[in-house]
Amino acid sequence: MPSSGALGQDTGRAPSRKDREPGIIALAPAPSASQDAETVFLDIPQGPLEPALVAFTEQARVKLVYATALTAKLTTNGVAGVLQPLEALGRILEGTGLAHKAVGPSTITLVNPRYVQFGGEVPGAVTLSELSVEGQRPGSVAGLPPASGTVGQPPVPYAGGQVATGARVGLLGNRPVLDTPFNVTSFTDKLIRDQQARSLADVVLNDPSVRNDAPPFSERDSFFIRGFSVTNLDTAFDGLFYINNPRRSPLEGIERVEILKGPTALLSGGVGRVGGTINLIPKRAFDEPLTRITTTYFSDAQVGTHVDLGRRFGAFKEWGVRFNGAYRNGATPLDKNAIEWGVAALGLDYRGERLRASLDLTHSSQNVTAPTSLFNAAAPNIVIPRAPNNRRNTASAFEYNDSRYEMAAGRVEYDLLPETTIYAAGGISRYREDSLSSFYQITSSTGAATNTLAIAPTELQGLTGEVGLRSNFQTGFIGHQFTVSAVEANNKNFSRGYFPPSLPSFRTNIYDPVHLPFGSIATAGLPRASRQPLFTELTLRSVAVADTLSLGDDRFLLTLGGRYQDVALRSFNTRPAANQGTIASSYQEGRFSPAFALVVRPFENLSFYGNYIESLSEGATAPATAVNANEIFAPFVSRQKEIGAKYDFGTVALTASLFEIEQPNAFTDPATRRFSLSGLQRNRGAEFAVFGEPVPGVRLLGGVTLIDARLVSTAGGQFDGNAAPGVPTTAFNLYGEYDLPPWLAPGLTLTGRAIYTSGQFYNQANTQSVPDWTRFDAGLRYVFPGVNGKPVVVRAIVENILDDSYWASAARGFLAVGAPRTFIVSAQVDF
Repeated sequence: MPSSGALGQDTGRAPSRKDREPGIIALAPAPSASQDAETVFLDIPQGPLEPALVAFTEQARVKLVYATALTAKLTTNGVAGVLQPLEALGRILEGTGLAHKAVGPSTITLVNPRYVQFGGEVPGAVTLSELSVEGQRPGSVAGLPPASGTVGQPPVPYAGGQVATGARVGLLGNRPVLDTPFNVTSFTDKLIRDQQARSLADVVLNDPSVRNDAPPFSERDSFFIRGFSVTNLDTAFDGLFYINNPRRSPLEGIERVEILKGPTALLSGGVGRVGGTINLIPKRAFDEPLTRITTTYFSDAQVGTHVDLGRRFGAFKEWGVRFNGAYRNGATPLDKNAIEWGVAALGLDYRGERLRASLDLTHSSQNVTAPTSLFNAAAPNIVIPRAPNNRRNTASAFEYNDSRYEMAAGRVEYDLLPETTIYAAGGISRYREDSLSSFYQITSSTGAATNTLAIAPTELQGLTGEVGLRSNFQTGFIGHQFTVSAVEANNKNFSRGYFPPSLPSFRTNIYDPVHLPFGSIATAGLPRASRQPLFTELTLRSVAVADTLSLGDDRFLLTLGGRYQDVALRSFNTRPAANQGTIASSYQEGRFSPAFALVVRPFENLSFYGNYIESLSEGATAPATAVNANEIFAPFVSRQKEIGAKYDFGTVALTASLFEIEQPNAFTDPATRRFSLSGLQRNRGAEFAVFGEPVPGVRLLGGVTLIDARLVSTAGGQFDGNAAPGVPTTAFNLYGEYDLPPWLAPGLTLTGRAIYTSGQFYNQANTQSVPDWTRFDAGLRYVFPGVNGKPVVVRAIVENILDDSYWASAARGFLAVGAPRTFIVSAQVDF
């Protein structure tokens, strides 16, 4: 069963008020020094084990990570007297079937003798996660870095195991949820496995503030966060931008999916990301060996296998290796559509006394046959037709999208002092894509459309680097968490260096599509991504400084900071002529973006927060239809104001937030046909979320988001006050799990999810819209002992049980069809 913990978790700082909270980390002598350890007075009565462990953490002033599955049913004889913490813990566990053992000079692992694999599940058994202790090595908790570092295991899971107690907040590093002045959620590998997520799009569906705006059987994922577009190119890998797969992120090597909502200029630099930032945390080897094989079937005929191997080496297990490899291929529920997917991800890390380092290498390939059209654009002044049958593919069988992706990323950090860390990180990536696909212009409410075939050979290269320092220190009665960071990133787009071949356009209908026969297009002679000249180059340089001031034993946390950004964009002539490679247009702009944030914790388990933060977006380019075609505009600034509250009940948490984001808009004046940056969109919203395990065996994850997105300034005031296109006013998610009682069905868990999205306007005039939609999923999970008592987990899920056909998104001027009923069955075996 999942681990439990408190949202106020601290990862290795010197003891403070939060170090007396139950449920996180044990601060105690190393095993090798146990005879000289400091003793404490304990008075823990006989009774249930769960409250006894809580009392132990409070009286011994330690923190403990433990699972909840079995503790609620176990009892203890208690303990009383002056004892060393580890000795007392052993007495509390006597007769429970649980024990603790040393696995290094500074780490104690609590285990159930029936099951010793970290992170697994066996009916009737429970694993207590690693208990890190202070000793020869500075504050590392089960491989967690100190508060000033990030290399190592991420913050531990919260009760229920589906989300984490903390997340990486950009340059601020790992922060507990209650101490973070932003709305942030970190989804765990356990949730990814239990929901059998195929891509990032499946994971973010757990957050009601995030919606997908790309069809599921296309080649890409793309998102809307708080009503603003966030592409997969804007997704970070281990805190680094422009090196992640720009189309679809492989999840096999990912430990956490973190979503930080709102503009992030101070926190992450770069441009764009107005609605929020998604960060992927790679997997690291645990102290215990891991060998896991998962075989999965996806309807209609897709089969895949995933291998996950982890080992640690060295006298103190300082060297870690984690390899994830996966391959799947076969037909999807969409007619004519098939997807071949392969990924290999290698994660290496070193954790020494002061030095920590990591290296990640990833290769992936994706070949999509007859990809569903990413963009189904509707002509103006017609009623949007109902969504077509979700199994009917409008693409011809010879259409394709083939891509290859390679990435390398490294990070190193060194503790100058126990609470002062310098770090450096960098990464490089290359993505190549060849495609032949359809573009539809719907011309009638009857579904009539014009289909135009198009190719877009593309190569993207990313290069990024960061250096910085984090330090925690005191000046009198004021505590400081000080950070300084410098970032440089470069993104190159190689494309459009060809004369488009003559490809056909033809009349079709989305309900009765016309499919061209094989051989109608000479695909062998089409241009390829590897032979394209440089089209655009984006270079970003920035320096950020932030200081979190703490008062009243961390009850007041004030963050002040800002980032100076320099943005340079160049576009090049690409036609094969004498001027190919010359600069067509360019700009370079610099700006300082401030940020302010406050956290107030009147009680241990309650925090209120507020923030003002900005985002810098690259300038828009005038379209070919404008009189100032191809003119590039300077970067523009988006601003957010937000307030919120977070309450931790111990095993379940509630969060609420109110926000306002303003983003300048660019548009073409219909009278003058001049493209300019003179519009404004304002999104105001409220978010409510719940996660955790309110009662043993019942886990919940979900919430509701309400957004009022308005066009405040439009050309000539024509659409002022109208709803912004593609933004639902209401979005609701609820995922739940229920463990059936052992006397009824030991090891069996029922799962279910409901997703609701309200109707959306398609155009600025608000004369075109798509209706609301609701999707229901259901599944089960069965866990039983396998080889040597290691768990075997069988999972089965049915997505879109009712097989409804619906427009899943009307964002960015395009329509996307939702997925049909899909069956997913997998078997996970640990060796």
